[in-house]
Amino acid sequence: MRSWAQVSPSSGPAPPENAGPIWTTDHSVALDLTSLRLLDFSTVQRGLPTIVVAPFAVHDATIADFAPGHSLVERLLVEGIRRLLLIECKSAMSETRFLVIDNYLADLLVAVEELGGRANLVGLCQGGWLSAMFAARFPGKVAKLVLAASPIDLESAGSAIVDAARLTSADVFRALVGSSGGRMLGCNMRASWDMQDPDDALLGSILQVDDDRPEVFERFRDWDRRTVDLPGAYYLQVVEQLFHRNELARGEFMGLGRKLDLKAIRSPFFLLAAPDDDVTPAEQALAVRDLVGAEPGRVRSMIATAPGGHLSLFMGARTLAREWSAIARWLRSRAAGSSPGRAAE
Repeated sequence: MRSWAQVSPSSGPAPPENAGPIWTTDHSVALDLTSLRLLDFSTVQRGLPTIVVAPFAVHDATIADFAPGHSLVERLLVEGIRRLLLIECKSAMSETRFLVIDNYLADLLVAVEELGGRANLVGLCQGGWLSAMFAARFPGKVAKLVLAASPIDLESAGSAIVDAARLTSADVFRALVGSSGGRMLGCNMRASWDMQDPDDALLGSILQVDDDRPEVFERFRDWDRRTVDLPGAYYLQVVEQLFHRNELARGEFMGLGRKLDLKAIRSPFFLLAAPDDDVTPAEQALAVRDLVGAEPGRVRSMIATAPGGHLSLFMGARTLAREWSAIARWLRSRAAGSSPGRAAE
């Protein structure tokens, strides 16, 4: 990973007209709010909804619905999660450059209320800490909570992204945001990782396939090049309050007017981690077990058995077929403490 100080500010190339998200599964837009869209993949319109909270960092939300056989949305539907929705945070424009985390929490609240006032939340990576914040702020509105590779206690284990952020002066991030009109451009975030187009061998590992899939591999490369921009105020809040000061894990983060205490979370809780994740190491993803207030029998955790790193948790064919199938069974089960599969040691 490159130092943030080595990243040259960029206004970013103008994307082609067809550069928007490419979805695999049919859906409708249930809500279109200032910060996010609520996409509806449901096959029924009654019953407890499950909401996937997709990440809002570098790439778009199709990480959760990437391609046939590599789609979390597809897998959950196959496994019987019939009222299924997804939160897609919008790429920032000049008029939304001042949005902060509270705006996303408030719009997530509107989405949950629209669906009846209570839902299962499935948070992926950054979408996991947003889901945990919501569950701590509104514990009665979350039936079950799944966090997959979610960085919450950033002091529990080191990672390249957190270490790089902590070694970089906040002035560097402010300068990058200021030079881009108040936004953190996705092209700059991608440049900080010094990303190159992955070769076929790496793509096979990420997607957990043993043969060449030219069309799927090229689709991944297109997805990888397609970035989203973040509101500068939101991005600086994440860097300074979460990455630098670890306020969420410490119970010091203010969300919608209150300090958020993860011990307020009482819903059954499930954690998923990958053994080779260099973005959110397994130790970091599982550390939240000691921070939540759910009874011990209601906290479940599992380390993916198929090889692969961070992206494999959301796109890997074997992880979707095994671990996410088990999680879907857990989400459908009535018994809060029922085991979905092999728990992590």
